[in-house]
Amino acid sequence: MAGILSRFKDIMSSNINALLDKVEDPMKMIDQYLRNLESDLGKVKAETAAVMAEETRAKRELDECTDAINKMQAYAEKALLAGNEADARAFLEKKSELSKKLSSLQQTYDIAKENSTKMRAMHDKIVKDIAELNSRRDQLKAKMAVAETQEKLNKIGSSIDGAMGNMSKFDEMEAKINKKLDTANAMAELNSSKDSSNIDDLMAKYDTQTSGASSSETDDELAALKAKLGLQ
Repeated sequence: MAGILSRFKDIMSSNINALLDKVEDPMKMIDQYLRNLESDLGKVKAETAAVMAEETRAKRELDECTDAINKMQAYAEKALLAGNEADARAFLEKKSELSKKLSSLQQTYDIAKENSTKMRAMHDKIVKDIAELNSRRDQLKAKMAVAETQEKLNKIGSSIDGAMGNMSKFDEMEAKINKKLDTANAMAELNSSKDSSNIDDLMAKYDTQTSGASSSETDDELAALKAKLGLQ
């Protein structure tokens, strides 16, 4: 019994929140505490019931002894009234014997009553404290649910940050690819312009030759005209 009360006192006086910080599954630990306390309460109940029964038995024996003493007194009076002094003496001797026993029974009852009162108070306190712990457990479970939700949100936030980082890198790669494509297109445009210039130069060469041939024909025609006119 002392072990139960000592363990219960340790649990009630300890900093449960500090204990919970040291375990991986706080709610499982809380439930285990409460199961232990419920088991201890069952033992305390049985012990309390036994002590209360002892009080009831002691009270019954005390009352029976008191009734017997009163009865011997009444019979002694009746015997004297009937003129039977010897009978009266016998009843009074029995009364004296019972009176000595009554003193012992009174002490036994007083102790049993005190023990019963203490055990009942202890039982009631444990019941009250367990109810309080159950209420605190519900509060802790609510806090745990909030904490777990927050942890999930934090993980989601981290995932989003990672995704945003990947998106940013993707944007960087896309920008590099676009720059490379633009550079290639510009180079192609420059190459195209150069090829066009070469063709133009080549065409100009033949255009010049054609122009020269035309000029020579004109000179021949001019010389023939001078000859005809006798200007040579």
